[in-house]
Amino acid sequence: MSSDQRLGVNLGERSYPVVIGSGLLQRLPQVDGIAGLLRGRRVFVATDETVGGLHGAALGEGLAEAGAKTIGRHAMAPGEAHKHLGSLAGYWDALLTAGVERGDLLVAFGGGVVGDVAGFAAATCLRGIDVLQVPTTLLAMVDSSVGGKTGIDHERGKNLIGAFHQPAGVVADLELLGTLSRRELLSGAAEMIKAAILGDPALFDLLEQAGSALLDDPTALAGAVQRAVALKARVVEGDERESGQRALLNLGHTAGHAVEVCAGYGNITHGEAVAMGIGFAAALSERLGRCPGGVARRVANLLEKFGYPLRGRGLPAEKVWEALRHDKKTRGGVPKWVLIRDIGEAEWGVEVPDEVVADLLSEVLV
Repeated sequence: MSSDQRLGVNLGERSYPVVIGSGLLQRLPQVDGIAGLLRGRRVFVATDETVGGLHGAALGEGLAEAGAKTIGRHAMAPGEAHKHLGSLAGYWDALLTAGVERGDLLVAFGGGVVGDVAGFAAATCLRGIDVLQVPTTLLAMVDSSVGGKTGIDHERGKNLIGAFHQPAGVVADLELLGTLSRRELLSGAAEMIKAAILGDPALFDLLEQAGSALLDDPTALAGAVQRAVALKARVVEGDERESGQRALLNLGHTAGHAVEVCAGYGNITHGEAVAMGIGFAAALSERLGRCPGGVARRVANLLEKFGYPLRGRGLPAEKVWEALRHDKKTRGGVPKWVLIRDIGEAEWGVEVPDEVVADLLSEVLV
C-alpha cells in the first residue's frame, strides 16, 4: 500500500493535487491525480544543467511509462544568479522551436529557480500552457512549487517580474533530496520553520525537539513537508493572488530579500536569507510589543539550532534599507511587514516606523 501523501489545493477550476512520497518518478503511471495529466499528453521538460544531468533520465523514463510523449527539453544554467530574462528567453525559444501547442504540458523539473522561471515561461508562452511542477529541492517542495507564483529577478529586487500561474499538479519525490548538499537541505528547512510560526505550533515543537537531525529521518521529514505544504495550501486557497492574508507567507522575506539583493544573488542561499529575515521579524515584533516576551528568543534559538547565520556580516545598513524600500510588497514606498503575534499566529500589512527598522537593522541583522 502506498504511503504517498496527497493534498489538494482547492481553487475551483484551477484546483490541483500535490503528491508527496518517495520513488514517485518510478511510479508516475500509478500516482493518483498525476497519471491522468500525463497519459497521451505531449510534454516539454524544462530543467537546469545540474538536475538534468542527475535525474533527467529517470524523469524521461517515468514520463514515457506514464504514456507521455516528450517533444523537447531545455536546461538553463543553475542557480539564483541565472533567474533572469536571458534564462526565460532560453525557455521561450526552446518551447517554440519544439512546436509547443496550447494543449501541451510543460514539466518544470528542478529547484525554486527552475520552477519560477519555467513556470513564468508556461504562463506567457502562447498566452499560457499547463505546467506540472516537479520540485527537486526541499525549498521548492515546501514552498515555491505550490501557489502559482512564477517570475524572474531584476537588479532592483527579487521576483519583481512575474505572473500568477497555478500548476496543473505538483509531484514532490523525496528520493530526489538524496543528491542535495546539507546547505541546500537547510535552505528548505527555513521555509518549514516559517510555516510552523505562521500556523502550526505542533510543527514548531517538532522542529525544536529534532533540530536539523529531522533532515536525516525520512519519515519525520516527510511528515514535516506534508504539514508545511498543507499550511501553504490553506493560505493560498483563502487568497490566491495575494490581495490579503496570503501576504502572511512573506514572513521573513521582506528583510530576507533585501539581504539577498545586497549580498549578491547566489552568495547566500534563499533559506539563509529567509532565516535572517524571520529572526529580524521576530525581534521587530517583540520590540513593538506585538508578541509576548520570549518569543523572539525562542525563534532565534530554533534558527541557531539549525545552524543558520542570523546576521549579514559586512552588509551596509543603508544598502539593506534601500533594498527594503524597493521590495514588491511596499505601498507608497513604505515596506509592509509580516509580524509574529505568537508561535502559530502572525499578522500582515503592518507599517513600522522607519527609525525602529533602522535601529534594528544595525542592532540585530547587519
